[in-house]
Amino acid sequence: MNNIVNEDDFKYYMQDLERYYFGARYDYNELLNNEMVPFKFKTIISKYLIEQIDPSTTIESHLYYLEKDSFDYKVLKQLKARVRTSLYKTKADNTKGYKEKIFTIEQLVKLSKEEKEELGIIVRELIIGKLSLFAFQI
Repeated sequence: MNNIVNEDDFKYYMQDLERYYFGARYDYNELLNNEMVPFKFKTIISKYLIEQIDPSTTIESHLYYLEKDSFDYKVLKQLKARVRTSLYKTKADNTKGYKEKIFTIEQLVKLSKEEKEELGIIVRELIIGKLSLFAFQI
């Protein structure tokens, strides 16, 4: 990707009326130290996710290698997490480059590592609904 100017371009937190968006280059330590990240999501990270993974793991790496039988997958499934990705355009398009696709966490985990590599998947963003976060019992 020749047009990536800065690694920090993919470290962001945003929200709209319905969802929270977390840039995939954030690692979990950075999320915990960001005062803008919702307290409940920080609690979920520190209580449920950090036990399963290294805190310096990026969201991108964590979601790319996430496995269906792991506890962190169950937590993200309960949160109804979605993942914004970039993947190669299909050969039918007859063009080069990437297109954007949003996967549910279940759809992403169903793909094997080989299938992800074949599709050229790059994880860009973790999306969590505000209602899902609100309903999550800690």
